[in-house]
Amino acid sequence: MRKIETCRKALLLCGLLTVVSAASFAASGESTKKTEANTATLDSASTPGEIATGNDSSDPQAPRQTKRGEAGLIGVGLRLSTLGAGAEVGVSLSSRLNVRGGFNIFQYSRGFNHDGITYKGQLNLRSGEAHLDWYPLGHTFHLSPGLLVYNGNGATATANVPGGSTFTLGGTSYTSDPTNPIAGNGKLDFVKAAPTAMFGFGNLVPQNRHFTYNIELGAVFQGSARTKLNLTGSACDALGLNCVNAATDPTVQANVAAEQTKINNKLSPFKYYPVISFGFGYRF
Repeated sequence: MRKIETCRKALLLCGLLTVVSAASFAASGESTKKTEANTATLDSASTPGEIATGNDSSDPQAPRQTKRGEAGLIGVGLRLSTLGAGAEVGVSLSSRLNVRGGFNIFQYSRGFNHDGITYKGQLNLRSGEAHLDWYPLGHTFHLSPGLLVYNGNGATATANVPGGSTFTLGGTSYTSDPTNPIAGNGKLDFVKAAPTAMFGFGNLVPQNRHFTYNIELGAVFQGSARTKLNLTGSACDALGLNCVNAATDPTVQANVAAEQTKINNKLSPFKYYPVISFGFGYRF
């Protein structure tokens, strides 16, 4: 009986040990599964972060702020020059090239006497121009070939010689007929379009500021002056005799032509009309 009781106790103890071991093993397995699940969860949770991190690192850089375009800038200005008072507008083609156009206007009247003929003259300066401004050094110094697309520069005048007064035409002396005194008009002009060449300092369309200035020197190649004199009335000899119609007499007309040539020769330096200009402007 004691042996049987002892065996029962031994079997009970072995059973308890087996159950405890199995429970421990199960707990251990469950713990392992939880750990693996947690690890998987962490891995899955960290994946978006890693992706986000990767995305952050692979995101393209923000677009570079580009400098305002060098072409297409517009500037306007006012100027004073030997062509008159004017205004101009310029457009940049690149950092070293601008195209520029403008107009000039000036008027001046005065009376004067020349070779016994009294003139009431009016100087008219009217022109339109276009230039290509090249900045070889990339700064303010520029070379500007161009064109006077409209050359209205010239003068007009009325003429008269009081009756009985003497005057000279082409080196010949005449007397104005008291009954039909000499009168007339004159006109001076140049070719209507003429090339120009300028150089200077300044830029109507600067790249990095708004207010600007422009100083220029150059010339207009406008050719010889064209003078036209028209006379009416009667011209007599130095004694007041032998009066003839000044508008139709060949001798008088020949002397008128000689007078026109004389005036043109005096104005020959203006074939190359000098231009000095100073202006200021604003670039939008």
